[in-house]
Amino acid sequence: MRALQIAATGMSAQQMRVEVISNNLANMNTTGYNARRAEFADLHSQQLSRAGTINAADGTQLPTGVQLGLGVRPAAISMNVEQGSLSQTGGDLDIAIEGGGFLEVTLPSGISAFTRDGALKRSGDGQIVTSDGHSVVPDITIPSDARAISINAEGEIYAYFNDQVAPQLLGQFTLASFTNVKGLEAMGSNLFLETPASGPALVGTPGEDGLGTLRQGYLESSSVDAVREITQLIEAQRGYELNAKVITAADQMLGATTQIR
Repeated sequence: MRALQIAATGMSAQQMRVEVISNNLANMNTTGYNARRAEFADLHSQQLSRAGTINAADGTQLPTGVQLGLGVRPAAISMNVEQGSLSQTGGDLDIAIEGGGFLEVTLPSGISAFTRDGALKRSGDGQIVTSDGHSVVPDITIPSDARAISINAEGEIYAYFNDQVAPQLLGQFTLASFTNVKGLEAMGSNLFLETPASGPALVGTPGEDGLGTLRQGYLESSSVDAVREITQLIEAQRGYELNAKVITAADQMLGATTQIR
């Protein structure tokens, strides 16, 4: 009886959907987090009678045929790339990206990763790093005697000193964009890796070539919509229950078959 296996794939799919929703809700307060969505496709269809098969000597063809679906399978878990709201923090190294783009960071292995988490910090030697200590590209060091810093919309960083009237330019942040943002590989800690599906990183100046601008003293909130996630959670729960009822019905049918005398 195929109904058992088909319903089992449906339960597995709804379980995965619940796991994706639970991860979204767990990251409601994660800076720069983009909500994910589980997507599914039908499994292989068994062709019991193909459409267009000649059914009579006069050449009459079957208009539809008999195609039996065998269940559902996961197709993708895609990322919602809409921007979250901006929250004011007042931190001099807190920056939010208004629009498209990612900050590039260098991992200990030497490869590049990308993030929209602008909660930056200053290391012991004054270098600008992420919360996990990864250096931001390009390398920018803030002098220890700087009394304040300023970051404009184009990513230029200026330091103010007590013995100088004019600020000193320390460097400029760059942003990276991708042809297919949804093709990036999430590696945790708000970091993404480039993949063949995403295309190579296109690095440019904030505010140019379709890249977003920077806003100092703000952080991008998570794009998770709690109401939408709870609604989808209820739908997934009901879908799981319906597939479980199919298994119960199939079990009763098998039970009736074995009780025939």
